[in-house]
Amino acid sequence: MAISNIKAYSHLTDEDIEEIGRRLDAIQKEVEDSLGDNDVAYIKGLIRFQRGLEVGGRAALLFSHKKPLFWLGTGMLGLSKILENMEIGHNVIHGQWDWMNDPEIHSTTWEWDMTCPSSQWMHSHNFVHHKYTNILGMDNDVGYGILRVTRDRKWSPFFLAQPLTNAVLACLFQWAVAFYDVELGRYFAGKQSWEETAPRFWDVVHKSKRQVIKDYILFPALSGTHFATTAKANMYANLARNLWSYAVIFCGHFPDETETFTKEQFANETQGEWYLRQMLGSANFHGGKILTILSGNLNYQIEHHLFPDMPSNRLADVGKKVRALAEEYD
Repeated sequence: MAISNIKAYSHLTDEDIEEIGRRLDAIQKEVEDSLGDNDVAYIKGLIRFQRGLEVGGRAALLFSHKKPLFWLGTGMLGLSKILENMEIGHNVIHGQWDWMNDPEIHSTTWEWDMTCPSSQWMHSHNFVHHKYTNILGMDNDVGYGILRVTRDRKWSPFFLAQPLTNAVLACLFQWAVAFYDVELGRYFAGKQSWEETAPRFWDVVHKSKRQVIKDYILFPALSGTHFATTAKANMYANLARNLWSYAVIFCGHFPDETETFTKEQFANETQGEWYLRQMLGSANFHGGKILTILSGNLNYQIEHHLFPDMPSNRLADVGKKVRALAEEYD
């Protein structure tokens, strides 16, 4: 059940929690003080590689009527979209690379390759989710409003359709994300006026229109008579990105041992207890370097929640220190 007193749940003293917070602060400062040329080379090299994949995939799909080039182009384009959304876009928008002061790789200027405007993602994800992680009634990411992922949510017959709802959500994940911050449910429930809803709604419509034109009209048109096969390839690439993003995000947030919390816990929370909530409310999964990059380093979801604006390429090393600290305090 949801935790209302994280100190009692964790069996830690005030001094323990304060010390954990101090040591996590020290880990963050150590990384911040050591950022430099190797980190710059990592992100710039990854962006060049991702853009090369997209250009190569788009070029192959000019001849999408040929099966080998259809699948080659689809694979390259799908992979480029996964890299752009996961390891690049998500992390750039978090401000992980703002320290570089590069206007082309900055949270305030980056617009990623998906239907959700980056400005709305920054609010719904960077602010709401990361500040109120797993607090029932405050973090909308707990089931995204349509899935029952914790027994703290009252059951209703609506959830009998959850296997189907879940499958649809996975396939259309970028569209669910796009309208997430619009909160149309609150509007239709009378909890939010159209004046409050309209700016975000039309922002999503305009961004989605540009994405649809790019993937299903402009680039397919460049293929001439192969318009239909190129549009289909783009649809497959978007589907692959949707399913992959969905899988990664669910692995980090909804495993059985991730905890939820009450508003009472948040009301009197110290910085040290905030750290504990991130550690208890998130989950890691393990894999090699390729899986790590394709997952946006979100296989280190715990470390990402502790340090959301830390460059993702540092999370693997930081994870060793966080694990040691967690084991020390059981």
